[in-house]
Amino acid sequence: METRRLGAAGPEVSVVGLGCNNFGMRLGERETRDVVHAALDAGITHFDTAEMYGRGQSESFLGKALGSRRSGVVIATKFTPRPNDEPYEPGLLRRRILQGCEASLRRLGTDHIDLYYQHRPDPEAPVAEALQALSELIAAGKVVHVACSNFSAEQIDEASRVSSEHGMAGFVACQSQWNLLARDIEAEIVPALRRLAMGIVPYRPLANGLLTGKYRQGEEFPVGSRLSMAPPPGRASPAALASPESFAYIRELTEFAENRGHSLLEIAFAWLAAQEGVASVIAGATTPDQVAANVRAGTAWQLSPEDLGDIPQIPGRRES
Repeated sequence: METRRLGAAGPEVSVVGLGCNNFGMRLGERETRDVVHAALDAGITHFDTAEMYGRGQSESFLGKALGSRRSGVVIATKFTPRPNDEPYEPGLLRRRILQGCEASLRRLGTDHIDLYYQHRPDPEAPVAEALQALSELIAAGKVVHVACSNFSAEQIDEASRVSSEHGMAGFVACQSQWNLLARDIEAEIVPALRRLAMGIVPYRPLANGLLTGKYRQGEEFPVGSRLSMAPPPGRASPAALASPESFAYIRELTEFAENRGHSLLEIAFAWLAAQEGVASVIAGATTPDQVAANVRAGTAWQLSPEDLGDIPQIPGRRES
């Protein structure tokens, strides 16, 4: 499988990655092993997890599944943000990062994390505190690269400035929601990342399954599917994206892809992979067959500039 550099200074990652948020929640240890081994056999080298996925079980199951094949992959994980109800005091975030890293290393069964994310910005702690702690982990050999997730363009710029001014480790990439139905990051975040030569890692590339074609307008969402699940407290429902306008756009995309001998799933991967700065498109899977389907979709179609220009406009962006 093709690999790409994540930003100007990040690791080499497979163009299709595996999101591990199902591990420990929808999948047990045996099912996780089957999915991970299918990914490895298909050439996937980028595995994305987080401390909070499955309350730590995602990391544990991933580490056990990788076993002796760990040396050939890039493990990305994220430390859990400070709880909103925990009052901030100087040094608290640093301790949280250092302790979180040690716990992740134990669960993953490894001596280093290839790509360590700040899962969300801390609303009170200065970014310098996070960058200093992450720099300490790099100096200790416990982390190789650091990145951020769910940062605004302003926060990305601030982190870059602080790391440069104080000689601290800088973020090599940012992980944000981006797909053909969710394109808010294109206004400010994507330009900031490109200007700073940072990599872009889109999450939810399939819009919680809407861009797989498995959902039908007016039909009940399958039990156990992402759109059928209640959102975490304070989060919008995944089903909110399943609007009549979204289904109308999906029909246009499907027709566009099929007229060129491809599928909706393939255009979802191909469109993201064609965006400047995107090194790897990570998607979750619950079965080896889903892994295989994602890999086929992610490698089957390289969009030409003409294809990109001809893709139907997203609702609300149609030219008058």
